[in-house]
Amino acid sequence: MSVTVDGDKTSSVPVRVRRILRGPRPERIPSLIGTACTLVGLLDIAAGVFPRFRASRVHALAEVLPGTLGPLSAAVSLSAGVLLLLLAHGLKRHKRRAWRAVVLLLPLGAVAQFVWRHSVLGSLLSLGLLALLLRHRDQFAALPDPRSRWRALANFVVLGAGSLALGLVVVSAHPRRVVGDPSLTDRLEHVLLGLVGVEGPVAYTHGVDWTVGYSLGALGTLTALTTLYLALRPEHPAARLTDEDETRLRALLDQHGGRDSLGHFALRHDKGVVFSPSGKAAVCYRVVSGVMLASGDPIGDVEAWPGAIERFMDEARAHSWTPAVMGCSETGGQVWTRETGLDALELGDEAVIDVDAFSLSGRAMRNVRQMVKRIERGGYTTRVRRVRDLSDDELDRVREAAAAWRGTDTERGFSMALGRIGAPGDGDAVIATAHLTDPDGTESPYGDLKAMIHFVPWGPDGMSLELMRRDRSADPGMNELLIVAALQAAPGLAIRRVSLNFAMFRSTLARGERIGAGPVLRLWRGLLLFLSRWFQIESLYKFNAKFQPRWEPRFVVYRAGRDLPRIGLAAMQAEGFLTLSLPRPFTRRRPARAPRPCAHTVHRHAGREEVGTA
Repeated sequence: MSVTVDGDKTSSVPVRVRRILRGPRPERIPSLIGTACTLVGLLDIAAGVFPRFRASRVHALAEVLPGTLGPLSAAVSLSAGVLLLLLAHGLKRHKRRAWRAVVLLLPLGAVAQFVWRHSVLGSLLSLGLLALLLRHRDQFAALPDPRSRWRALANFVVLGAGSLALGLVVVSAHPRRVVGDPSLTDRLEHVLLGLVGVEGPVAYTHGVDWTVGYSLGALGTLTALTTLYLALRPEHPAARLTDEDETRLRALLDQHGGRDSLGHFALRHDKGVVFSPSGKAAVCYRVVSGVMLASGDPIGDVEAWPGAIERFMDEARAHSWTPAVMGCSETGGQVWTRETGLDALELGDEAVIDVDAFSLSGRAMRNVRQMVKRIERGGYTTRVRRVRDLSDDELDRVREAAAAWRGTDTERGFSMALGRIGAPGDGDAVIATAHLTDPDGTESPYGDLKAMIHFVPWGPDGMSLELMRRDRSADPGMNELLIVAALQAAPGLAIRRVSLNFAMFRSTLARGERIGAGPVLRLWRGLLLFLSRWFQIESLYKFNAKFQPRWEPRFVVYRAGRDLPRIGLAAMQAEGFLTLSLPRPFTRRRPARAPRPCAHTVHRHAGREEVGTA
């Protein structure tokens, strides 16, 4: 039965049936093809490894799929399966180069099947998949990710280990052809030699087993060729903040830097930046594991934020990166979600202290007051100054001490860390230092310096905590002492507000310990307390709460719920809590390369640090 609306007769076919007949939406094609490549790759690997599987009914399906070629079908199937697995993720991410590789692979598979197998069905299936790729080629337009030649070493290690494991399976999958019972050491030696085309110690009943030999040779050749390709291809380094970009950002911060306490952290040199068309706003970001990660609010005039956000999203689409924002304010979250359709989730709270209202008096500040008095009686003194007021020798000692007192091998921080002290242009930053002359007269490499904290500017009348470091031999309470000293000296520096650390999931921890908290909230709080053994979740919250701050909520902006785990891992990498990159064998820093221009520029021209609490 049809239905008439405004004179038009709609189809009587159900909506779901019409969708099936219409086929998948074009934007879903890359995901479907990537999944198909994964399944076919696994099938081809199984067909090339297990002889019994090749004789089964499932092998009839494998015979008509790309990657099985004549008398070398086992070796080609194995190598083609590995290639398809390697290309599948790139296809799902709309990568143009993965599309080109598959487009080249499919006609070769079609010709090979027709020549070796005389399989018309297999050739037609390959050509049909090729036609589908060509028809939807506009869906595969993502540009390459930033890369270096370290990818070649990573490929050699990962693919080499995979080839070694697959080779052991290949050698062990033919027990009836093997003479005797070779040990694991003999099999491993046979695989290692076979990967470079040399016969190993494992003997076979019919002399040389060409299936095993060709398979091992194909795996070795595949590892060598892909590693060679990655080593010889040109580098595309990650975006870096240029001197011109930094100058433009500082001009925006001079005018609008008081809006967001995280604004000055946009000046990290390991961030890229996109500007709005008017140049009055900018979004700074870093790409980590395919996630385009911004932090804080956009820089500049709020009216120009949408233009910068649009450029950010254009860049993410051009590279098929997952867009995400960490630690934006409520206003920033509203603009991001309104302009992009993304979702926002409360991530935690930022501790902000109003200097005029701060006082050590009162019962709530009793613990901090007593700790500060006790440390002062121990002979400690404090000094709070602008960076520009420190002498060169003092600044050098502060830098050396900060590096020596770092509790980890990796410099941590991204969203609330600058990663440098006393750089040109950072003269308005504030450093508070604690000093103690040793009673026994021993001299420290850093003089009488025992602890320091570093604040970056937050507009003309604010400062934001960047890092806290102390000598491990110093008395407990150095951080409390220096924060109180900085707050007491703030009026003399014309500072009226101070941003302390960011406390993740602060509201959950606070509400979960109250009377009447529900079981779900208590369970969530218990999980956070468990994670606090490795990450400073509870300790940062309790440390900040000592100073009776006001809490400003911060949000994470994301595209879909399924992206949250990936965004979380990328954020942990960016903050330095999770290191997945390869270590550099040389400590000498190479000269900086010119940054690669952003994708939107090409298209248009063509047409906080870890805190050690006491």
